Amino acid sequence: MGKLFGTDGIRGVVNAGLDAALAYQVGAAAAFVLAGEKGTGRPRFAIGKDTRISSDLLEGALIAGLCSAGADVLHLGVIPTPGVAWVTVDSGCDAGIVISASHNPFEHNGIKIFNGQGFKLSDELEGKIEEIILNKTEIPCKTGGEIGRVVYADQRESQDYIDYLISTISADLAGLHILVDCANGAASATAGRLFDRFSDLHADIINADPDGVNINNGCGSTHLEGLKAMVKAGKYDLGIAFDGDADRCLMVDETGEEIDGDQVIAACGLDLLSRGELPSGAIVGTVMSNMGLHVFCKEHDMQLFCTSVGDRNVLEKMEECGYVLGGEQSGHTIFRRYATTGDGQLTALQFLDLLHRSGKKASQLVSGCRRYPQVLINVPVADKAKKEAVMTAQEIWDAVKAEESVLAGSGRVLVRPSGTEALIRVMVEASSQDTAGQVAEKLANVIKKY
Repeated sequence: MGKLFGTDGIRGVVNAGLDAALAYQVGAAAAFVLAGEKGTGRPRFAIGKDTRISSDLLEGALIAGLCSAGADVLHLGVIPTPGVAWVTVDSGCDAGIVISASHNPFEHNGIKIFNGQGFKLSDELEGKIEEIILNKTEIPCKTGGEIGRVVYADQRESQDYIDYLISTISADLAGLHILVDCANGAASATAGRLFDRFSDLHADIINADPDGVNINNGCGSTHLEGLKAMVKAGKYDLGIAFDGDADRCLMVDETGEEIDGDQVIAACGLDLLSRGELPSGAIVGTVMSNMGLHVFCKEHDMQLFCTSVGDRNVLEKMEECGYVLGGEQSGHTIFRRYATTGDGQLTALQFLDLLHRSGKKASQLVSGCRRYPQVLINVPVADKAKKEAVMTAQEIWDAVKAEESVLAGSGRVLVRPSGTEALIRVMVEASSQDTAGQVAEKLANVIKKY
């Protein structure tokens, strides 16, 4: 992880670390690096964004940097992050850029780059772009006919993306009654059109009125309380919640209970296994995967491989071993046969397809994957240097070891730095909620004192 690029691109508060000048430099450097990789002077970039008020600012600066360095731009407007990845491949672009800070508050934003195959840009290429920016390397501005052009796609490409998503399932979803929360984010531009295509599916859409500052605000996959209440009161079969850029999807069953990413993977993995479509009987999770998923896999003779946190790490393991299903408890789920990245709308369709085919209720589909009580406390730290100091402090790891001894195999502790925010995350699982909370609070207080 470099000084600019974190685990999920460049992130920051706009005009307080991430501004138009940096976005321009990223655009120009990316165009220069990709031109060298392509071997010609005119790479083509697809660019999309979420609904944050700052996305227009960063988009304009990025496009200016790209065009000044001689790259052409396919302008997609507001579209989910996985939509940009798909369009990049489908339209033959050399790279795709997404302007989004995903589930973070509206004042944050970010820049993430995909390669021409729809995967997140390699560490090597990110390093080259970063080196150009940090070393203030001058990139020659093109003149005359070598200046890049912008093509405005309107909704053509996003409609093709929706068509593709629909093609991944065979069920018509007839008779299902669902409630969809778009988080006032990128899904606001696509979810209504997607679910309207199923004429016998009753889909109600909420939180699809973005105003630039209400993205993720009390809604979406990070705030399920409202959706839970509405699903139960409205007697819906399923509630679906996306995050700001719609690469995550969490759900709510008919009783108002949360269905997390681990449970989605468990249900879909078991279905694939029963149909002979789960290579090696294996799925990929992360170190944050709940103990319930581990138990579920043992009970059903499935293999669970856990990577470091981050959908990039999950995907790398899947690619390395040829696995087709993986993801994170937080709702990043990768169906590798259909996508190169986590896709919330694809995940929703895959689960709805299973729900329709099985004839079961959502609660029944996931009941076999019990969720052990888990408490997560985010401890703010001043900056990246302080975060690194905390993670190397012996007194903190001594405290972790002591609490693990108390749990004595009936739970686990995970302390890790956030890859996108100035936070240390303390996660504790235990046989009871009270025990998990007490242990997590003790460790969080040790970190705060340090």
